[in-house]
Amino acid sequence: MVDYHEANSQLQQPNHGDYMQPEEDWDRDLLLDPAWERQQRKTFTAWCNSHLRKAGTQIEVIEEDFRDGLKLMLLLEVISGERLPKPERGKMRVHKINNVNKALDFIASKGVKLVSIGAEEIVDGNVKMTLGMIWTIILRFAIQDISVEETSAKEGLLLWCQRKTAPYKNVNVQNFHISWKDGLAFNALIHRHRPELIDYDKLRKDDPLTNLNNAFEVAETHLDIPKMLDAEDIVGTLRPDEKAIMTYVSCYYHAFSGAQKAETAANRICKVLAVNQENEHLMEDYEKLASDLLEWIRQTKPWLENREPEKTMQAMQQKLEDFRDYRRVHKPPKVQEKCQLEINFNTLQTKLRLSNRPAFMPSEGKMVSDINNAWQGLEQAEKGYEEWLLNEIRRLERLDHLAEKFRQKATIHEDWTKDKEAMLTQKDYETATLADIKALLKKHEAFESDLAAHQDRVEQIAAIAQELNDLDYYDSPNVNARCQTICDHWDTLGSLTQSRRDALERTEKLQETIDQLYLEYAKRAAPFNNWMEGAMEDLQDMFIVHTTEEIQGLIAAHEQFKATLPDADKEREAILGIHNEMMKIAQSYNIKLSGVNPYTSITSQSINDKWDKVQQFVPARDQALQAEFNKQQSNEHLREQFANKANVVGPWIQTKMQEIGRISIEMHGTLEDQLNQLKQYESSIINYKPNIEKLEQDHQLIQEALIFDNKHTNYTMEHIRVGWEQLLTTIARTINEIENQILTRDAKGISQDQLNEFRSSFNHFDKDHTGKLGPEEFKACLISLGYDVGNDQQGEAEFARIMSIVAPNNTEEVSFQAFIDFMSRETTDTDTAEQVMASFKILAGDKSYITAEELRRELPPDQAEYCIARMAPYRGPDAVPGALDYMSFSTALYGESDL
Repeated sequence: MVDYHEANSQLQQPNHGDYMQPEEDWDRDLLLDPAWERQQRKTFTAWCNSHLRKAGTQIEVIEEDFRDGLKLMLLLEVISGERLPKPERGKMRVHKINNVNKALDFIASKGVKLVSIGAEEIVDGNVKMTLGMIWTIILRFAIQDISVEETSAKEGLLLWCQRKTAPYKNVNVQNFHISWKDGLAFNALIHRHRPELIDYDKLRKDDPLTNLNNAFEVAETHLDIPKMLDAEDIVGTLRPDEKAIMTYVSCYYHAFSGAQKAETAANRICKVLAVNQENEHLMEDYEKLASDLLEWIRQTKPWLENREPEKTMQAMQQKLEDFRDYRRVHKPPKVQEKCQLEINFNTLQTKLRLSNRPAFMPSEGKMVSDINNAWQGLEQAEKGYEEWLLNEIRRLERLDHLAEKFRQKATIHEDWTKDKEAMLTQKDYETATLADIKALLKKHEAFESDLAAHQDRVEQIAAIAQELNDLDYYDSPNVNARCQTICDHWDTLGSLTQSRRDALERTEKLQETIDQLYLEYAKRAAPFNNWMEGAMEDLQDMFIVHTTEEIQGLIAAHEQFKATLPDADKEREAILGIHNEMMKIAQSYNIKLSGVNPYTSITSQSINDKWDKVQQFVPARDQALQAEFNKQQSNEHLREQFANKANVVGPWIQTKMQEIGRISIEMHGTLEDQLNQLKQYESSIINYKPNIEKLEQDHQLIQEALIFDNKHTNYTMEHIRVGWEQLLTTIARTINEIENQILTRDAKGISQDQLNEFRSSFNHFDKDHTGKLGPEEFKACLISLGYDVGNDQQGEAEFARIMSIVAPNNTEEVSFQAFIDFMSRETTDTDTAEQVMASFKILAGDKSYITAEELRRELPPDQAEYCIARMAPYRGPDAVPGALDYMSFSTALYGESDL
């Protein structure tokens, strides 16, 4: 089955543009409609016979008479005016296939791509294939070269019909099917060019058969256009066949192609006015897009510059999530808008240069440079905001850790000092015996030792509170109040301790006996008890690390601590041995003990209880350290995972940036080939985006894990994002430059060979491959092209003139686009104010002025009103009421005066 849709969408000719819209291409399924197939058979047969009769022959059945290829080759020779290879006269199938192949090869040589249409189908009399082939020939030789108002092929033919039938009532040509069913459009075309042949006012819209037959008969009798359609088929079909209508209407176009001089003049004016209107529309679009983008930047920047900190980690995490949302959702469309804005600006300036209009100067503050400066300020604010967020999160994390540590140490200290003031203020020594006094004195000495041991904890509590104040902790007032209470209470304990010592020393002489075993027990139990309390505190102490090395250091320190436990256990057994010895002596000598050590409150039971707690805390500490070690290993894996991808994506982006610069210089072939190559290259870059998104996902995991450094790579996500955005912008700009060169080439009529010569000369003298020529390089290039810009006075003056054209802002550098614009002005002709003025003069009947009535008669309504609204009244001696000055208007169109 032949794919006519693909065949027609690929049917193109260089420098003529597409003559079929993709959605209007040949649809092979439509041939299933017998009415359409019947219309195409009749129309295509009549069209072929209109040419074959010039060679003295004709066809009857279109799918049968072309089977041997002879009449097909003859048809191509007649419509092309060229000779085809000599046909084979044999009757065998192979001879027929060879003849058809010669015809198909000739069609392909004209730039037409015949997809899936083979000689075998034509030889076999395949109706669909034969009709598809004839439609392809009609498109190439009868429709493709139609050009109206810078449009060609189908669009040009439709625009021609619309322009010609616009003044006629009940005629509204919008397509090539139902717009022609009532026959009025055919009659309008004939009446517009040959009004004496048809009395249009007598035609009725409700009588389509009469209208169609009248037009067909007049066209066949007076215009030599054969009757290709049946009025009954058109009226009896819900939607007439578009190809049949187009084929028949194209014959009208060619019959009337010799239009009047006034119409040509009107077309020129319409073209100039359309360019002016389009440029005004583009300027308005630029201003609106620039204003919207600048307003978005203005509204967004204060949010990024806000440095109001939050009190909690949860609130700061929400701010970070909002910032990620901005990066993923809100910013990318604005990056696209900024790129599109630059492209629109460059395209507008190119169109203004090509139409000899003054360059577009945006409103104050809306230049591309202004937008770039505003964007740069936005990105600086964005970078600073991200750094501030991460620093704030680190600060709050540190604050939470310190606050918890403060509460833990304060609670331990408060538990220890509880009831100590009451103990120091009691008067028990006043009624105690000498032994009791001695015991109380020794007990007080042990307490002072204990008190001194706890001085370090008080200093730690004060230091932590001070650090919380320095880091601006939100609950600092409560921390300061609690710290002050602890310090005041500690000072009170110190004073009370000294007062009790003084009281005990006054009565010390009264105390003579002392139990040495009690004393030795107290002396050894106190430091061991302090060691156990310190060990329990250390084993419960919180920690925060960021690398595996740090956690390994804590694990090593913990292992060292565990190595001291056997010696500590020996000390515990020795202290308990002293206590057992006291009990043994008391039992041996029947001494009744009070049950309380007079020198210390530390009992053997408390030592055993604390020792048991130490034994419990050690494995818990092991588990906590191991869990943190596993977490740091996971973080290290995230770092390596991100680094592995970043170390690939980063160099890839740098390589692509270098390749784009090299490709833009080294590309060969036509501009369309270069454009296709760049768009394919752009597509390959866009297809790489999933790698960037995967890297973003890895980066999000790293931020969620609160990882702030990565020794495995020098690339940050910010570097990758900036590089990716620059890469997309660079390829878009390069593509835009090629598109502007195509606009220049098509508008100025520059051939591909000329463009290649200009590019070759420019690249030859662009030694540093910057895409720009300095003055000396440009002079050498001009000399190589035959310009007399030598070192004599005349040559220097000519060179200065050329430099004022290609570098009007004294940039001292000439871009390739400026070089192409200059060469196109030197080698081609363009519309000028004088030519437009002459065209208006034709419409005015050689008068020095023109009237509104004449403008409305010769120009389309919107462009006629455009002229009337902008033309000044004519003040010459031959002026009449309503006379308009078209001369000053023509001058203003090209920027030589105010419009």
